[in-house]
Amino acid sequence: MKLYLDSVDFNEIEEAFQLGFLTGLTTTPTFMHRHGITDIDGAIVKLSGMVPELQVEALGETYDEIVTEAHRLLTLDLKTAPVFKVPISMAGLRACKTLTDEGHRVNVHLIYTLNQAYMAMEAGAAFVCPLAGRLQDQGHDAVSLFEQCVEVVEIFGYPTKIMFSSVRHPDHIRQALLAGVHVCTVPWGVMKRLCDNALTAVGTEQFFEHTRLMTMRVKEMVEAVNPVCNIGDSVTTALVKMTESAMGAVTLVDDKGQLAGIFTDGDIRRKLQEKGRDVLDRKLSELGITQNPITISSDALLYEAVKIFKDRQVDNIIVLENNMPIGMVDIQDFVQLGLIG
Repeated sequence: MKLYLDSVDFNEIEEAFQLGFLTGLTTTPTFMHRHGITDIDGAIVKLSGMVPELQVEALGETYDEIVTEAHRLLTLDLKTAPVFKVPISMAGLRACKTLTDEGHRVNVHLIYTLNQAYMAMEAGAAFVCPLAGRLQDQGHDAVSLFEQCVEVVEIFGYPTKIMFSSVRHPDHIRQALLAGVHVCTVPWGVMKRLCDNALTAVGTEQFFEHTRLMTMRVKEMVEAVNPVCNIGDSVTTALVKMTESAMGAVTLVDDKGQLAGIFTDGDIRRKLQEKGRDVLDRKLSELGITQNPITISSDALLYEAVKIFKDRQVDNIIVLENNMPIGMVDIQDFVQLGLIG
């Protein structure tokens, strides 16, 4: 089944045809009006240079008007020969036959019955286009009509292609495929949803998670801010740096900048309970800090950090580079990435 875009929005047309496999574009006067296009001829010329095949309306109430309009369109500076769209009518069928005999292709559309489709096939229509959404809006079995049209084409060998149009939702494409139609023309909003599936999304995200675990280094996750305190600083200083960095811990270093320990918001709560508010003015070195904090190399892979978080039940890990602390990784960053449940 060939896939066409049903649109006149230049931006989405450009985006859609980047896919590289759409066969063509269908347009309608309704689309033109809806998008405020007043220079219809200019739009048709522009569209003919954007897509492999353009199907455009040859408007007219009589046979002469339809054929004259088709001939007039051919005088425009078109990059490719268009397929002329003609609504089903006796005048439209006669015009279809004439244009087909001249070597042009015609899409006879606004089809609602098998009899209409049959007449269009007999007139040599390259495309017969029933409208699924509009038929279903009126309570009709649109899918049966498409199946009947396809069967007639196959039984009698008509060169006509059956086009599924008036697509409203992704399930219409499934119905078109099962009905065996040759062409389906789809709005971009619907087309973009054809690959959507919750299970696929979950599986894809798992692939990304596992790839990050096995390829990203810990240094890529180090926070931009690196809250550090000297062991001679006060508890209040540590609290201020935790607040400013939005992290629940500070790295402690000695006068030489060497790692001396870690002090966490949990440590503050415990010390306040043990010693009262006066603890806020005490030096960190006086409080029995954790002198052997859990660390990880900046070149370690993320899965190693995840293992530490899970095995050691900590919220922060100090990251070392050449045995010097360069920052911390926080468990919440891993949770947000989906690396830790």
